[in-house]
Amino acid sequence: MEEMEEELKCPVCGSFYREPIILPCSHNICQACARNILVQTPDSESPQSRRASGSGVSDYDYLDLDKMSLYSEADSGYGSYGGFASAPTTPCQKSPNGVRVFPPAMPPPTTHLSPALAPVPRNSCITCPQCHRSLILDDRGLRGFPKNRVLEGVIDRYQQSKAAALKCQLCEKAPKEATVMCEQCDVFYCDPCRLRCHPPRGPLAKHRLVPPAQGRVSRRLSPRKVSTCTDHELENHSMYCVQCKMPVCYQCLEEGKHSSHEVKALGAMWKLHKSQLSQALNGLSDRAKEAKEFLVQLRNMVQQIQENSVEFEACLVAQCDALIDALNRRKAQLLARVNKEHEHKLKVVRDQISHCTVKLRQTTGLMEYCLEVIKENDPSGFLQISDALIRRVHLTEDQWGKGTLTPRMTTDFDLSLDNSPLLQSIHQLDFVQMKASSPVPATPILQLEECCTHNNSATLSWKQPPLSVVPAEGYILELDDGSGGQFREVYVGKETMCTVDGLHFNSMYNARIKAFNKTGVSQYSKTLVLQTSEGCNFETQSAPYSQLVDIKKLLAVAWFAFDPGSAHSDIIFSNDNLTVTCSSYDDRVVLGKTGFSKGVHYWELTVDRYDNHPDPAFGVAHMDVMKDVMLGKDNKAWAITEGGITKGATIGVLLDLNRKTLTFFINDEQQGPIAFENMEGLFFPAVSLNRNVQVTLHTGLPVPDFYSSRASIA
Repeated sequence: MEEMEEELKCPVCGSFYREPIILPCSHNICQACARNILVQTPDSESPQSRRASGSGVSDYDYLDLDKMSLYSEADSGYGSYGGFASAPTTPCQKSPNGVRVFPPAMPPPTTHLSPALAPVPRNSCITCPQCHRSLILDDRGLRGFPKNRVLEGVIDRYQQSKAAALKCQLCEKAPKEATVMCEQCDVFYCDPCRLRCHPPRGPLAKHRLVPPAQGRVSRRLSPRKVSTCTDHELENHSMYCVQCKMPVCYQCLEEGKHSSHEVKALGAMWKLHKSQLSQALNGLSDRAKEAKEFLVQLRNMVQQIQENSVEFEACLVAQCDALIDALNRRKAQLLARVNKEHEHKLKVVRDQISHCTVKLRQTTGLMEYCLEVIKENDPSGFLQISDALIRRVHLTEDQWGKGTLTPRMTTDFDLSLDNSPLLQSIHQLDFVQMKASSPVPATPILQLEECCTHNNSATLSWKQPPLSVVPAEGYILELDDGSGGQFREVYVGKETMCTVDGLHFNSMYNARIKAFNKTGVSQYSKTLVLQTSEGCNFETQSAPYSQLVDIKKLLAVAWFAFDPGSAHSDIIFSNDNLTVTCSSYDDRVVLGKTGFSKGVHYWELTVDRYDNHPDPAFGVAHMDVMKDVMLGKDNKAWAITEGGITKGATIGVLLDLNRKTLTFFINDEQQGPIAFENMEGLFFPAVSLNRNVQVTLHTGLPVPDFYSSRASIA
């Protein structure tokens, strides 16, 4: 119940409500606090002047907020009137909950009346401290507001529940803790006082003694005094005005403003509103339960955020340390290269120093030797060696020629570290939202050059836009029903090409595609219109006799083969599934791969091998026809089984779904009249045979000429 405490406190004084009254806006306020926030209005805004001018229609006149300065620009609290010369500038103070509270607009009169009965200033205005709606009081003043006795009762029960242990009410000095309560006396007793003041004999023996806690509950449930009418203080509330939504008394119905209103019994409306409040509380209870679960989720999120933060920081430190380690390794490699270059330069220079030193020593020795030779005075001896010495001097001089005295290595290091890309990468090093919800994929693009139709099949191809960066987990292909109806899903998967079989002939289909991932689905692509192979579209009954139409020019032939997927397991296929036979002596059924529901279609079958037993059957069937009996034995197949079928014979099957007929031909001759009529639905070419029979299918054929002429003039 502690969570309810804020509901029980006055928004002005911040304490529990004392004698709360109900404002027309349904908010509550202490009666004393209501007097404290009254503001006197000019005469021009009084209810009397408004009624005199015809603008007032209710007991409480809400003020035009455009004419009032109720909110202070500095603190958004309550302020005095602005715009009226007669409005006094009233100092204000803040209540414990921050609401600006005004002292009375004029000194309170010297009176011993209670706050409810004390007169209020003439033309007073009160502003709700919660919703800030303002209204002008009428002649009744604060007595015109009903008292909230229910709120008083709730506050009493709340304060009793917050009180300490119940004490005996008859102890003279320090009250002892009560042990029982008498429901009839309504008194709490300790054991000594009960034995002394409430002995279990005589009339008191019939009194019911209960534990103190139960007695407290009984007190709470005891009926409170009935509230009286605000207009007729001597009358109790007995009815409920439906239009005004307030309890009224009998006198209000007889002579008051509620005389013409719809009223109902107070008890019935009490039960009804209690029921409505209980139902509303059920919904609010569900929301509160969800809110508690949400708070638990948020608290778990706080802990998870802290754990994830520690984990992420550790990961970040590890990643940065890895970068630092990689940089240190690279630094060591580059330093090794610098040291290698350093050693190389030193070696070259030292080798050149050693070489020059040896050569200089030799040159110096030669020079000293020549100088000593020059000192000799023996001409003949000098001439004997002078030519050789001159040659040696010239040769030695030539050895010191160009480049000998030039350093082979510079002192500069011809290495320059290019660190600008790395520095730029370090500056650009930042976080990416890896765990955030990725956007939906881009809208796929239909590749028109690869989309096509064949007979009653359609092949569609699509791709993601070239600049798309959000991957798609799959695609959803939708087609309508061929008649402009609703779209339906025909493919869901990861492939970017799909072939849809079993469509209607001579139909216009609309196709569209969208992509999806875990986040959601993309927008639909542009709608692609597909036209399946045409059938016969002319209306034979309405055409005049002289109007001849070439039916073959109105037909688009269909190419198909036998379907291994739906055939019996004993069927043997060859010749690209155009030739079939059987491995069993029993009849087995095989269907064509294409089904027809519209148009005119003709195909032929040639009998390659036939041992005259049993007869094969040719015709059409539904997809769920029985595959282990002769064609036509159930109600899902229509076939011809006899009549001139021999080896080498050609059987023609003409399915005219415009006229809903099925006709057979043998060797270009029609077999009797129309074999079957009222053909409606989806039909597949069908054959039943055994191991004694082999047939070959021929498709893409025009209808027989005589049937074309007959259809033209029919």
